[in-house]
Amino acid sequence: MSSKDLSLLEVSYLPLMEYGAAWKLQREAVAAIDAGTGNEQLILLQHPPTYTIGSQHHPEHLLLSAEQLKEQGIALFEIDRGGDITYHGPGQLVGYPLLKLGEDGRVDLHGYLRRLESVIIDFLAAYGIEGGRKPEYTGVWVGDEKICAIGVKFNKSKFRRGFITSHGFAFNITAGIGQQGFQGIIPCGIAEYGVTSLEECAGRPFEPGTVARELVPYFLKHFPYEVPAAE
Repeated sequence: MSSKDLSLLEVSYLPLMEYGAAWKLQREAVAAIDAGTGNEQLILLQHPPTYTIGSQHHPEHLLLSAEQLKEQGIALFEIDRGGDITYHGPGQLVGYPLLKLGEDGRVDLHGYLRRLESVIIDFLAAYGIEGGRKPEYTGVWVGDEKICAIGVKFNKSKFRRGFITSHGFAFNITAGIGQQGFQGIIPCGIAEYGVTSLEECAGRPFEPGTVARELVPYFLKHFPYEVPAAE
């Protein structure tokens, strides 16, 4: 497929954005993509400390009281993506692909999730880290520790067949993130396994903004788009 046959993908990196603002940004972008007034997007960013509870809705997997959340400065949102509870915070790269699926009538929702996992698995492999899957869970694992959580929403198009994706992946970059916000929850409702980070697996420091830039070619490998040149 030549570049002239590819759809445009706008890629942006935002060093830090409050979760509610990012959620609003996604909804607005999805509406514009659906209406044909906006391009598909990949938004990469970090959030301040935040817990999000997905559509599986298990508030009992939040182990902190409202008072403790306030004391620790952690926001809480009940949102419309799939999955259970997870943590977002500085040192974690969050990716929101806002993409059109199924315009040709072929909708492989599970395939979309597997492709997101493959992006992270391929990136890890470039640093000599063996990432993989667990058949019963969505996400990317290194051994028995999760390094990347995935939770998405498939927004039914109002104007055409198919869906537009929102939400996405949360890739742990900084060492010690498992001892930070993840201590206050049962991550994704999975009590028997832990979490890890890119720094812990590679044994060297990483900067989330650099990882965001390096990750884009792996994303384009599994989701072929044309990315406009930066001005």
